[in-house]
Formats: sequence, structure tokens, C-alpha cells
Amino acid sequence: MSVNSDSYVIGVDFGTLSGRAVVVRVADGAELGTAVHEYAHRVIEDRLPGGDVRLGPDWALQSPHDWLDVLKTAVPEAVAAAGVDPAKVVGIGTDFTACTVLPTTADGTPLCHDTPERPHAWPKLWKHHAAQSHADRINALAAERGEPWLPRYGGKISSEWEFAKGLQVLEEDPEVYARAERWIEAADWIVWQLTGVETRNVCTAGYKGIYQDGAYPSEEFLAALNPGFAGFTAKLGHDISPLGGLAGRLTAEAAAWTKLPEGIAVCVGNVDAHVTSAAADAVRPGQMVAIMGTSTCHVMPSDQLAEVPGMCGVVQDGIVPGLWGYEAGQSGVGDIFAWFIDNSVPASYARAAEERGQSVHEYLTELAAAQEVGRHGLVALDWHNGNRSVLVDHNLSGVIVGQTLSTRPEDVYRALIEATAFGARVIVETFEASGVPVEEFVAAGGLLKNRFLMQVYADVLRRPISVIGSDQGPALGSAIHAAVAAGAYADIEQAAAAMGTRRENVYLPDEGRADAYDRLYAEYRTLHDYFGDGRMLHTLRKIRNEAGA
Repeated sequence: MSVNSDSYVIGVDFGTLSGRAVVVRVADGAELGTAVHEYAHRVIEDRLPGGDVRLGPDWALQSPHDWLDVLKTAVPEAVAAAGVDPAKVVGIGTDFTACTVLPTTADGTPLCHDTPERPHAWPKLWKHHAAQSHADRINALAAERGEPWLPRYGGKISSEWEFAKGLQVLEEDPEVYARAERWIEAADWIVWQLTGVETRNVCTAGYKGIYQDGAYPSEEFLAALNPGFAGFTAKLGHDISPLGGLAGRLTAEAAAWTKLPEGIAVCVGNVDAHVTSAAADAVRPGQMVAIMGTSTCHVMPSDQLAEVPGMCGVVQDGIVPGLWGYEAGQSGVGDIFAWFIDNSVPASYARAAEERGQSVHEYLTELAAAQEVGRHGLVALDWHNGNRSVLVDHNLSGVIVGQTLSTRPEDVYRALIEATAFGARVIVETFEASGVPVEEFVAAGGLLKNRFLMQVYADVLRRPISVIGSDQGPALGSAIHAAVAAGAYADIEQAAAAMGTRRENVYLPDEGRADAYDRLYAEYRTLHDYFGDGRMLHTLRKIRNEAGA
């Protein structure tokens, strides 16, 4: 290491509902202090703040003020909690949800600052799915023209990504589109605020911005979508920065926000899922990390390039320099369980949980865990927030089959847990069928707290599950990247080995339960293929949208 062994780095994870900062010792990755700041505006889904402007179906926005508040509150609070001298902090790294993207002026000012009454002036959160029709057009035209980048995304790009959302802005609010001199990922925007330097990281550029082999989609292709869209890539960055690289130095203004020393290293931005690989020391080929929370993102380095149907993308240097990085995902996991608790559990269960000193989640988990596999007679599809992989269709919706008048809440709860495990198995099997082996399955994220759920995954996947050794993987991963940017380690692999942590083979599959799950999984695949064509579920969504128009 080229910095003192008693130096520290800060990792800041900007999540869906809050931002978290963690103080990490450079020498060994010890997490010494943490703080969380809840976003005041959370997710903006119904109407714009401070007014009566209503949003349409499938909208999800955020406020950039909330992100800056994380820097001003969580970072200094984490340093105070750690009890370390701020002068010994040598770097800061950040990660973000993606694709969370916003229109700005040339100096990075968000357009929503000046025109807060315009919905399209606000940042679009990753789970903004109102651009599905625009994604469909991009996919259809790319397939028709044989665009070489399309197979790198499993044959479909997502409505969550930069181009679909940008096309939506152009066609629904051309004035905002014209005023947007930059169309930038929040992962890069927050680094801009810290350094005063505009950078674009290889991770979001590749996975969310269709940047492949040194180029974005051609102007000719974009013009064929809409003549006004031809120059869209001028709003994007063309100098792409490597992960673990030095984006710049902390400005005086940002130092005042964070109470950190001016001039310390600021790492190139990253995505919450991908940066977690370093935190789990899982940066070698075949190590799949599943970051399991409100949704699940599966990321894996590989030394092989292959076309995997329905993957979210494969990007050179997208997780660690020198390897291909694969991404797949499930749009709803923890969100599905929360939806069920909030909307489908009777008050008697809440009272029973309270009497036992448990949350409703804990109570239902206990009841569900007491069942034999298949006892509930149910199979569900985990598409309540659409399907990211392998169907790449956010207009799909959830399905539960087999309910009777004797079906209990714990039955459905267990079936939903199993459905998310089946969805993960589809992803793993698709990778392996495409010639990209999954050597180790590493779990991270908030759902690790549910041991029953983790055992279900081991049984359904028929493979051991390793577990990250940190409760705050993305923030730790960002800190590890900051250590590289500060010059403490030569590369991400070296830093991950010293600072990352995981426990191998924590959950082992039970052969009897695995056999029983194979039968349920066969029925899941039947439902998956039947409803996955979208005919029925798309029609139901269309009827819903028309009724609410």
C-alpha cells in the first residue's frame, strides 16, 4: 500500500429509499462507523412534490436534493460514529441504483430545479417503467436492422434504461428534452457534485447506456426511431472512465458538506449491485453475486463472452477490469413480500405477531417454514413488478395459481418466496445453458436476514450458497473502490482480497426438499412459458390503464 495503514475510506450507497455511509479501514476492510439518511421524498409515484401534478401509471421519480442531503448528513455522522480523525480519510466512493437518470444543464444543474412542475424534468428512478412502449420500439427496430449490440443485452433492452427513458422524454415533453444538455446517470451526477468534474463510468454506460465496443447506437438508428432523437448521444458522455479509477478530488464545497478533507480522492461512480462483488471478494470468473433486497440483481465476472438470452447485459470491464461482466435480475423480490404484508394479511395475524414480539414478516416466515414442500398446493410467478430476466418485459404481472377457500396467508407467503427462488433458478440455468458456468452463488443484501428464505434458495437452486460477510455490501464495495482510487491498492482484485469478506457454503441444499422443489419448479416453468408471452397479462394491464385514464 502507498498510504498509511491507519488511513480510512468512505463508501456511500444511494439506495431506493435512503442513503448509507460507512467508514472503512483501508488495511483490512473493518467497518468502523455507519449512518443512514432517509430520503425526504422517498419515491415520487403519485404526484409531484409541492403541487397537484399527477403522474401516470408506472412512474417513479426521485429528488436530487435528497441525494445531496445524504452527503451532508450521513457522511459526517458516520465519521463521528467511527470516532476517527477526518484528516485520516483518504478517499470516498459512491454507488447508486441504476438506471436512475436525470436531465441537466451543461453545468450539471438538474432541470427540476427550474421547472419543478414538469414531470420529465425530474430524475427517473430505476423502477420507472412508463417507457415500456419506447423500449419495445427500440427492440423491434434493433432486431429488424440486426444491430450488433442487441445480443449483448439478451436480445432486449429494458424500459428502465437510458435510451428508452430518453425517448419517452423527447416524445412526451420535447421542451424538456431540448433543454437537457446532459442526460446523466445519478451514479455519475453525484460524483460530479463531489469533484466538479463530469465523468461517465463504464458500468452504467455499458449496462444502461448501450455502450459497446467503444460506441453508442448509431445516429442513423436513433433517427429511424424518431428524427428528433438522432443527436441523443450528444447528451451522453463519450470519455468512459474505468471502475476503481480516480474521478477527481473533493472540492471545497463538497468538503464543507461532508466534513472531509478537501482534495481527497473521489472514485469513479458505480452501480450498487456491481460494486458489491468487491465487498464479497467475489471478483473472479464464475462467482455470481445476488444482491437480494427490494429487487435482486445478479452480477458475475467471466472470462468468456457469450450471448445469454434475457440477460440484462454483458460489458467488458463492467465489474472488474480485464473480465466480462454479466448482469441479470429480478424486478421484484422483497417488494413482493412487502406488498403482500401490506395488502393481504388480516389484522388477526398482525395481533398474533405483536403478541409474540415479532414482525408480521417474522411470524409468517415461522408459519411457512413449518410446512412441508408443496403442502400449500400453490405456484406463483414473481412478476408483480414485471420481469427483468429472462423475459425482459415490465408489462408482465404477478400470478398465483392453486388457491382454495382453505388457503392461508402463510401459504401464499411461502409460495411467493419460492417463486422468487424459481426465478433465480431460471437465470442460473439460462447462463449455464449458454456456456457461461456459475461456479459459486454468493448472496448479499437485506434478505439475508431471513434464514428460511435462504435455505429455500439453496434447495431450489440445488447448490450451496455463500454469504457476504457485511450487512452493507454496496457501501463497503464503494469504499474498496475508493481505496483503489486513492492508491492504497494496485487494483480491485487486490483491494477486494484485503478488504472484502464472505462466508462460503453457509446454506447447503437438502436432497429431499430439492427433489420436491423440482416438481414445483416444473409447474413454474409451465406457467412461466404460458404467461410469459404476455397476451393475457398485457391485455389486463391495458384494460387497467384505460380504466384509469
